[in-house]
Amino acid sequence: MSEISQLPVMLASGTFFSFLHPWMLVALLGLPLLALLKGRLGGTPGILFSSTQLVVAIGKKPRAKAGKVLLSLVYAAMALFIIALARPQLGKTLEHVTASGVDIMLVLDVSGSMRAEDYVVGDQRMNRIDMVKRVTQEFIEARPNDRIGIIAFAGRPYLVSPLTLDHDWLITNLDRVQIGMVEDSTAIGSALASAANRLKDRDSKTKIIVLLTDGANNAGKVLPLTAAEAAKALGLKIYTIVAGSNDPIPFPVKLRDGRTGLMNLPAGYFPIDEKLLAQIAQIGDGKYFRATDTASMGNAFKEIDRLEKTKIQVDKKDDYSDLFPLCILVGTILLLSEAILSQTLWRRLP
Repeated sequence: MSEISQLPVMLASGTFFSFLHPWMLVALLGLPLLALLKGRLGGTPGILFSSTQLVVAIGKKPRAKAGKVLLSLVYAAMALFIIALARPQLGKTLEHVTASGVDIMLVLDVSGSMRAEDYVVGDQRMNRIDMVKRVTQEFIEARPNDRIGIIAFAGRPYLVSPLTLDHDWLITNLDRVQIGMVEDSTAIGSALASAANRLKDRDSKTKIIVLLTDGANNAGKVLPLTAAEAAKALGLKIYTIVAGSNDPIPFPVKLRDGRTGLMNLPAGYFPIDEKLLAQIAQIGDGKYFRATDTASMGNAFKEIDRLEKTKIQVDKKDDYSDLFPLCILVGTILLLSEAILSQTLWRRLP
């Protein structure tokens, strides 16, 4: 709607109000001036008197309210006619969003080493798996137009959620992910192969695997580099994130009295094959991240979000209707009311 570009006022839910010829509204300024001049000059006398002394007493009384009401009706009608000339319009902006989304499989390590509490949020320690679930949820919420699925893995992979646009359901399933759901170990190659299998038949232009682990491959029947080469052949991109600090690792252990305490394990107690994970990312035309603390973990997901933007096309169309017929109708009713009342209930002397 090219012509509705003057004096738009946005209302709720994409609704707008505007005037096609707003300059006509300047004429409204003449109505107070007209009322002032009419008040000073007065109207045509109905009866001539030889002496004003006869009507002095009447002149001291307040002016009849009927005359004010009738005059107000005329001015209101004139104002509505001027507003009608300005072409008031009420419309609504309709948006059609076309998103060429990205298909993403999140592959999350849930092996026993993910219990290590080497992340800090505020003043509270947080273990690796809870930290991963936290930033993963934020990542999901930031990409509403993408189909996202989750695979968790330890000694073998298992499907947490297939690719879906129902992100509320996805986050609910993410919250259920726990350590110990399958046998312990780290089968990186098998997890990559499982994710690639979920993405291979999708028709989206961009298909991504985000692999997050804190260990080295020590289980599974598929070698990680072989799985990465197969994923690349299928047109998939791979990002890898390594979780865990380089400092001594606070790890929960059972004390003799049955309580749980933290034991500081030496740095490197859980081996991480950073070279392998960097190679996987390189083969998959992605990027390798080292998330040693809370900030770097969040930044890794933010960087992936920035690099893999979903293309969204928004087509807008303005649907509007003219309100000037309503203004003319109401103005005409006011003038007819003034004419009828002035000749009946509030008839003036000749």
